[in-house]
Amino acid sequence: MRIGDLASRTRVSVRALRYYEEQGLLAATRSGSGQRLYADAAVSRVRLIQQLYGAGLSSKTIAELLPCVDAKVSTPESRERLVWERDRITTQIAELTVARDRLNDIIDVTSGPSPECDYL
Repeated sequence: MRIGDLASRTRVSVRALRYYEEQGLLAATRSGSGQRLYADAAVSRVRLIQQLYGAGLSSKTIAELLPCVDAKVSTPESRERLVWERDRITTQIAELTVARDRLNDIIDVTSGPSPECDYL
């Protein structure tokens, strides 16, 4: 598929896909006219990259870990990094849950009518 098709299917900009390729996160072949062509598997690859970015991993870290994903094998070092990232995300989820619960408390406490908040 061409880059525009991949962008549409993944809801990721063409610019981002080019960046992924520059960073070694995504591979493309070239047509005779020089257009980027991607395999169907690129859709799931881009979604994984997006998820990892969303979880706070850098492009460098993702590039280091993707060979393990591709080979379905990890080294002790990469496994340690995967565990560290997972634990960091787990901590982040716990912190976000506390923040959400506090916001819920604030919403509950401030739900009554108030002269200062009539404009809301």
